[in-house]
Amino acid sequence: MTYDHALGDYAYSSWSMRIWLLFDRAGLPRKLHFADFTKDATVADQIPQLAPAKTVPSLRTPEGAILSEPTAIAEELATRHPEAGFWPVDPLARATARNLTEEMHSGFAALRGFCPMNLRLAYTGVNAPPDVDADLRRLEKIWAHARSVTGSQTPWLCGEYSIADAFYAPVAARIAGYGLNVSEEAQAYVGAHLADGGFRRWRAMGMVKGGTVEDYKRDYEVVDWPGPQIKPAQAVEEGASVNSICPYSGEPVTHFMQTGSKVFGFCNAFCRDKTVADQEAWPAFVNLLSSVRR
Repeated sequence: MTYDHALGDYAYSSWSMRIWLLFDRAGLPRKLHFADFTKDATVADQIPQLAPAKTVPSLRTPEGAILSEPTAIAEELATRHPEAGFWPVDPLARATARNLTEEMHSGFAALRGFCPMNLRLAYTGVNAPPDVDADLRRLEKIWAHARSVTGSQTPWLCGEYSIADAFYAPVAARIAGYGLNVSEEAQAYVGAHLADGGFRRWRAMGMVKGGTVEDYKRDYEVVDWPGPQIKPAQAVEEGASVNSICPYSGEPVTHFMQTGSKVFGFCNAFCRDKTVADQEAWPAFVNLLSSVRR
């Protein structure tokens, strides 16, 4: 059961991020199609194989159904893959998660408009106007309520990671990236997203794939990204690679990266560059690195 899955730019497409995180977490098979936000062509023109969809994310099921609304995609995935645990099993937690998801889908327009998602940059000195501040206070309230009413003992809102958490991941990116003021409890939830493996993989790809979209930039002082510290690495032209096949594809290596004193090989520039961006985000590379150190 393989899906056709259309995405927008990793750095900027918040709705694409939400659905990708679900696929990534469950390991669902899909064939990816990308709509480049720097191109003059419309999104619809870039994904003709998913017509009549005209936005990203979009999805074609194995039977041929076309889905282009994120909540519809999420619900369909949850129905088709109950083993993935996209919704909590507990009725109270499930109802809470569903309501959180719908509020995210329809709300927080002020925050989303004032702080477009841009995973390549982080800012300081951002003063939230009253309507954005109201959105932040609402987020604090509903996040705290969800954790309280469900008794969540995990970093997530309703127990184990769910659709609700995937839908709030880009909100966490905005709060972190713009240095917005939220409560300690809300900040802990933001930090859980920044440290999450799926979030880090998505951001790593956003750092290296696609062009810069100027409309998503803002005129604030730029600071380092506030997530986990990234271990240094760099692309190199050649070297005595410790591995002969790519840790992701199993293909022969053609591109190289150095971290510490070791050189590692990959089958293409993208595999290399996403690893340079955040090597600890990729389990296959972490396993390779661990085998070398043993």
